[in-house]
Amino acid sequence: MPVSEEGFAPVPPATMPEEPQHTDFQLVRVKSTWCRIKKGEALSDCEDKITLSEAKIPDVQSTKEEDNDYKPCFLIPPRGECVSKSGISWTIEAPIYFCYKVVETFDILDPSNTTLLWGHITDPQQLEVATGSKKRLRRFIVIDEVVDELYGSKVRQYFEENDVQHKILALPTTEETKSMDLVLNILQEVQNFSIDRRTEPIIAIGGGVCLDIVGLAASLYRRRTPYIRVPTTLLSYVDASVGAKTGVNFLQCKNKLGGYTPPVASFLDRSFIQSIPRRHISNGLGEILKMALMKHKGLFDLLKSHGKYLLDTKFQSCSGSAAHGDAALQTTRIAIETMLEELAPNLWEDDLDRLVDFGHLISPELEMRVLPSLMHGEAVNIDMAFMTYVAHARGLLSAGEKEQIIQCMRGLELPVWHGGCSWALIKTALRERLKHSGGQPRMPLPTGLGVADIFNDTSEETLERAYKLWVRDCKTALEEGPAAL
Repeated sequence: MPVSEEGFAPVPPATMPEEPQHTDFQLVRVKSTWCRIKKGEALSDCEDKITLSEAKIPDVQSTKEEDNDYKPCFLIPPRGECVSKSGISWTIEAPIYFCYKVVETFDILDPSNTTLLWGHITDPQQLEVATGSKKRLRRFIVIDEVVDELYGSKVRQYFEENDVQHKILALPTTEETKSMDLVLNILQEVQNFSIDRRTEPIIAIGGGVCLDIVGLAASLYRRRTPYIRVPTTLLSYVDASVGAKTGVNFLQCKNKLGGYTPPVASFLDRSFIQSIPRRHISNGLGEILKMALMKHKGLFDLLKSHGKYLLDTKFQSCSGSAAHGDAALQTTRIAIETMLEELAPNLWEDDLDRLVDFGHLISPELEMRVLPSLMHGEAVNIDMAFMTYVAHARGLLSAGEKEQIIQCMRGLELPVWHGGCSWALIKTALRERLKHSGGQPRMPLPTGLGVADIFNDTSEETLERAYKLWVRDCKTALEEGPAAL
């Protein structure tokens, strides 16, 4: 907007260098202070321990000639600067480093298994100090109330036998209760317990909702308190536990509030999965199938061949089943490894082109609209089933490949259609998608079995044609409600 020059005193032009010169500096810490040296330059006459930062700071030039010899030591690490007649602007680039562990273990609640006590510590020296300390261990644990009914006594016995002062908070962690109110409830209890935010990680034991809520609470408490994830459902085992996302629902929108703060560790124990209902196993298979369709045909073949076996055995490794090998171990490991391949380089979703968004374009709107009739993995699978038809309508999948995918979904006892997924809802969901994906749909679609790409040019005519074919083929009397075209 133009501003009138009336009422403003004239500003004398500053003497500007014709071509500003930039010099790269490194930040080093000597004793307790940070200062800068030219990149590659050694500190002379310095016998103190030096810590080198990955941050960089450029040569800062004043807009005044007489100040050009002044080299201040800034504590913020700009990446670059722009000198103009109006002043100087800095672009800040501060490296942020995260290291977190994803650990397979067995019988984690056996008091002789010390994973819950020390498994999150990666540095051997820190581990030696921690295990040798005379200070009594303290832990704050949030556990889903259903999990507490099944395993609460074992959790309490574990910490009592290891002489750990502890507070266990059992909460109803469902999509309906996934809110900031529950986060604030947790934070009030954390404050009352008074944890050390560096050495006493909060532990979350439960499904994906529990892990998301506790992760957000931990990220808010004193700006970032370490936390540990212990997933107890198949879905959280292969999905929520291995990434960095935290969040809660807001204004009837799924995960509208949240952030990216990974746990210090996720401890995976498949023995928890044996106590969940069969439908929950199928629900988790929806997220596993997502990774299979996007990038691993071998995983897709495993699910086709062993899906019923995995449902029947609840992902427990059973002896005497040579025909299946250890399908549970293979399936979960491939799912986690492929998920980490996609998440680790893009932990903050700086790149919005994400294959792991397959099944997550329509499903957030559908899931929240029909709560509690659909579980997360079921809603994701309905989205994937529709997108499979979209891929076929675009000529990316053959009719045979499309049929293989739909039959695999049915074999995993996943819904492939739902009456709540109307054409109007699909259009609404895709409009919402545009709002938070940089104005592009960024639609992941399978281009074969186990291969995929991201598309921004799917026409509404193609989507509607795919929708009508999908409803014609997949609508059954078993799914709820009429499809609204």
